[in-house]
Amino acid sequence: MAKLSLEEVETIAELAKLTLTDAEKAMFQEQLSDILEYAEMLQKIDTTGIPPTASAIPLKNVMRPDVNTLSLDNEEALFNAPQTDEGSFKVQAVLE
Repeated sequence: MAKLSLEEVETIAELAKLTLTDAEKAMFQEQLSDILEYAEMLQKIDTTGIPPTASAIPLKNVMRPDVNTLSLDNEEALFNAPQTDEGSFKVQAVLE
């Protein structure tokens, strides 16, 4: 693929709402051209026989099963609370 022109870089910058200096335009012209050349090289790779996929790594469920287990009773949960009121944590009001 041919190298991007400065006008194309300016158009891309305008679409991205970026204000670029002349030095930045030249830098991005090189970088974007390199990226497009690499993408073109990837397009040439023979992928016949390779099924389409959404992920390159196998997916597995990382969630634990939802199982009922023993938990703290109310008295244990409130044991270290600085203030309690009728079986609940008592806190200072945040909004007046």
